[in-house]
Amino acid sequence: MRLNGLKRRGCAVGHNIPPALTLTSLPVKTCARFAIAGLSAAAALAVSPPLHAGDRLQWTGAVTQIEGSAGGGLVPWALIGGLGTDSEVGASAFVTYVSTQDFALRSGGASVGVDNRVEISVARQRFDAGSVVPGLTLGQEVVGVKVRLAGDAVFEPDRWLPQIAVGAQWKRTLDFDQIPHAVGAARGEDVDLYIAATKLYFAAIAGRNIIVDATLRRTRADQFGLLGFGGDGSGYTFAPEFSAAVWLNDDVLLGAEYRDKPDNLSALRENSAENLFLAWSPVKNLSVTAAWVDLGRIAGKSTQRGAYISVWLGY
Repeated sequence: MRLNGLKRRGCAVGHNIPPALTLTSLPVKTCARFAIAGLSAAAALAVSPPLHAGDRLQWTGAVTQIEGSAGGGLVPWALIGGLGTDSEVGASAFVTYVSTQDFALRSGGASVGVDNRVEISVARQRFDAGSVVPGLTLGQEVVGVKVRLAGDAVFEPDRWLPQIAVGAQWKRTLDFDQIPHAVGAARGEDVDLYIAATKLYFAAIAGRNIIVDATLRRTRADQFGLLGFGGDGSGYTFAPEFSAAVWLNDDVLLGAEYRDKPDNLSALRENSAENLFLAWSPVKNLSVTAAWVDLGRIAGKSTQRGAYISVWLGY
């Protein structure tokens, strides 16, 4: 069954909202030790035939953004990763490659979604910065948690309330004692917190479905965390992020994203990131996303623009 096959009326599905959850902040270093094991297990789940999983519709698990959370390419959405319903466990895995004039980013990871309510994700990034220092590669590990609080982005079309989720991303810069510390970053570990609201509107533009997301992130990450956290102005910033996309047909999604970023390092100015993407999903368990991306200034280099490609697997 395809998402575009849904009719607007008669789609509401009730969801019981659990009591407030208390999240204990595990040290990032401890979480990172489990990242490889979690990634391997979740990726195996994503490509294994499930017994009781994967009944959500095509696209309802979104794709995966560069830090491992379900969303667009840059922005986490309120959707829960994988395709499991509110009585199933789903999972997803992704690989992403970004190439600009002077840099290249490789990112990969996986997530598990429980009862379409809770998402746990892991990701690892490697950033080729040889244009700054020959042979230099920076890295980052990310462990994420997301909890859906209210709403359903797809199955409640007659309600104004979007799907709302809160999330946390524990980040650890792998190479902090090299360039990040030298250019003024204050620390090598930190936690990004965010709240996201996502809503799908049926037949909204020329009879086509659209999806929109607004996310607000509390962060002090320098270049997503690859250059550490904090700096001259090491206080947290509340950074807005936005996504919007339209279905060209059941299998193709065209959209754009904007992500604001802190500017903590006086030696290396930083600005926002944007993309324009085209995602294709020939079957609901697979999608391929290609994009033009603008990452702004990076490590003293002028505005970095280039190509983005990502492959997503889910059930």
